[in-house]
Amino acid sequence: MNKYIALLCLFFGLKNVVSAQENSSTLRGKIICIDPGHGGTALTDSYRVGRAGEREEWVNLRVGLLLQKKLEAKGATVIMTRTVDKIVTLPERAKLALDNKADLFVSIHHNATADSSVNFPIIYFHGNGSENQASVALGKALASRLLKHLYKSKTPVSVVSDFTVFAELGASVLRNTYGTPAILAEASFFTNAEEEQRLKLPDYNEKEASAYAEALEAFFSKPIEKIQPKNSIVPVIPAFKVFQEAERMTPIAKRWKQDFMEGEKLIKRKDSTSLQQAYDLFTRSARSFPDSYVAARCHANRARILMQTGKTKESEQEAQRVKEYYIAFP
Repeated sequence: MNKYIALLCLFFGLKNVVSAQENSSTLRGKIICIDPGHGGTALTDSYRVGRAGEREEWVNLRVGLLLQKKLEAKGATVIMTRTVDKIVTLPERAKLALDNKADLFVSIHHNATADSSVNFPIIYFHGNGSENQASVALGKALASRLLKHLYKSKTPVSVVSDFTVFAELGASVLRNTYGTPAILAEASFFTNAEEEQRLKLPDYNEKEASAYAEALEAFFSKPIEKIQPKNSIVPVIPAFKVFQEAERMTPIAKRWKQDFMEGEKLIKRKDSTSLQQAYDLFTRSARSFPDSYVAARCHANRARILMQTGKTKESEQEAQRVKEYYIAFP
């Protein structure tokens, strides 16, 4: 009998601990919209798959479902844009968040590029950083947790505006949920062979979901900045059209870092021919991999060259892109 009572005490004691954790979580009572990116795209998106056959939308969904459980265990209400491998349109995804008055929107993705050595996190917010500080803070919180759970500490991170990749409108799900803290995160690259194998592992998916859960909890533990109307502080001045997902799988795109490094050498020569060649290389690098961790430096070097060649207005616009679109981390 004593053993039975002890077991009951242990059981109810653990329940009380779980209940206390749920009650104390900053996520309690929050409405979170989780958007596992893509879905149902196997017949249309031939590039959205690793060399060993793992498709991005499968990984996105696995991580999203694990995150849903973690957030609900902490007292949050979770809205899923999809729970199976099916197509849900971009406007429908954003509408789910808005209709349910979500406190936060997070779109889960994994990335691809022609350079199979690449593997680092990229996290997007919508618009200008100075106007969307809440989403920037959320992006930084996630970046630090992804490094903690999935990477070595010195791995580069990009926290960038979605205008770096979609220069005219930004990403649909972020544009259409603007006003709500929202990010679209590419946690890693499935085109990296080693990472693709890790992404197949349930324990690894669990680690990624834990990174999201910790980031969201940390985000709500601090005051949240009000999101300003777009273009109310500074105007969005798009640069040039950049390579989209399929184009980023081409041989030219594979030169992204080489172009940057060659441009860095040429810019030191000062003569007009070298400066023009450097400018072209920085432009091509930024076009090939506009959200990479060297893209901000490409744009900064373009601004420098434009200033040196007397194009003051263009230089100032380019410097503004660096400031608003590329967030220093940490």
